[in-house]
Amino acid sequence: MADIKASDTKVALVVGGGQGIGRAAVERLLADGFKVGLGDWNFELAQDVAKELGGKEAGIIPVQVDASNRDSVYAAVEETTKEFGGFDVIVNNAGIAPQIPLEDITEEDVDKIFNVNYKGVLWGTQAAAEKFKELGHGGKIINATSQAGVKGNKGIPLYSSTKFAVRGLTQVTARDLADDGITVNAYAPGIVKTPLMKGLAEELAENAGKPAEWGWEQFTKDISLGRLSESEDVAKIIGFLAGSDSDYITGQTIIVDGGMVFH
Repeated sequence: MADIKASDTKVALVVGGGQGIGRAAVERLLADGFKVGLGDWNFELAQDVAKELGGKEAGIIPVQVDASNRDSVYAAVEETTKEFGGFDVIVNNAGIAPQIPLEDITEEDVDKIFNVNYKGVLWGTQAAAEKFKELGHGGKIINATSQAGVKGNKGIPLYSSTKFAVRGLTQVTARDLADDGITVNAYAPGIVKTPLMKGLAEELAENAGKPAEWGWEQFTKDISLGRLSESEDVAKIIGFLAGSDSDYITGQTIIVDGGMVFH
């Protein structure tokens, strides 16, 4: 079994790192001493954020990546490795969350959401595992699922399905890659104040003929801690999974939802 690489400076790629949870994860990893490739399909956004956070001198580079495209994900891993001289962690964070009722789902809808939410994680897992083995050490694969992938949420059958699939992929690949010293884990956010969730709350309120605040209230009422999650709440778990304190954890999904789902 290959050990996870031990060095003073680790290198990570965050796919979907331009905003929301992804950006918070980038900032957390930088603060923890990582060199970070900020991957996003919106390269202009990635460039702006990387510049704002200090650029390569501060340990961050923008990387254009389409999570739904296998070649693009492999290229992003390769670019990050070449720029920083190593590779240790991938965070497969890219995702979309359309609210489509069961009766309205089309084949195009299925392809679109699975291409990003599921295939993006699969391609990231493949690319990272291949690179870790090539470099001769283990590594960490960290996947985005959701509390909606732990307990089915009403009204979002496609989204929940992709997130259940990510949990399954996480468990299987954790077993498959363990002998190579590669851990695979997932984080399951609840309701996070991100641009994506803002759009969902506003859409929910609009469909109900209510103000935007009403939409947020519908998401908050089932949270035991009584508040929506900040992106930084989730980034703390990503930082934990990327660091050495989680070396003996694999195949797990850590729920970060303020107390919505319990086991």
